[in-house]
Amino acid sequence: MAEAQARVPGPIRVWDLPVRLFHWLIVGLFAFSWWSGENHDMDWHRWSGYAVLALLVFRLYWGFAGTSTARFAAFVRGPGAALTYARSLAQRPYVAKVGHNPIGGWSVMLMLAALVVQVAAGLFAVDVDGIESGPLSDYVSFETGRAAAKLHHLVFNIALAVVAVHIAAIMVYRFWLKTDLITPMITGKRQSASLPPDAAAAAVGLGLSWRALVGVAAAAAVAYAISVGFRF
Repeated sequence: MAEAQARVPGPIRVWDLPVRLFHWLIVGLFAFSWWSGENHDMDWHRWSGYAVLALLVFRLYWGFAGTSTARFAAFVRGPGAALTYARSLAQRPYVAKVGHNPIGGWSVMLMLAALVVQVAAGLFAVDVDGIESGPLSDYVSFETGRAAAKLHHLVFNIALAVVAVHIAAIMVYRFWLKTDLITPMITGKRQSASLPPDAAAAAVGLGLSWRALVGVAAAAAVAYAISVGFRF
């Protein structure tokens, strides 16, 4: 009875706007980067890569300066916490976390790491003929540029595998645990009935503040500086 009284009826905001925009923009740009690369449209491929770079810079910044559920400290936990959470999946009814759970948190970090490595490799990459190259390829040898190009392709396949696991996990949560992970990432809100009793205290705001503006400006500046090879 006390638990029921502690719950606040209605939806609770669990994701801020910057996190949601980052998520869906990355989804779209990842697909577009693949398409442009497969069709050898390297101009669009480069622009897409610069956009991904800016998003990654912002997300890394927002992982420290953002709202509570956006911060790495809120969801990056040790192996013990991940194991404890995995065991709790068998309990019913399943109670969702306000933000990323310990396993989902490591999935996020793995995807971010894969994207960072892939983008970084692309910046130094050189094609076989030495015609198409990343903006930082002049800083390394041709052999290093070719190695970066191979790494760029390899990490893309790793990222695809992570995406596949991510989608599979969403299906497991939807049909086995009866928990919708997609709608909250669109609206930012989740029904309080599916959350812990004290979830209202952990609700987040829109995330639109001077800190977000600083992050956007810094991300744009870094992406631009790299896109021109630090040649101003």
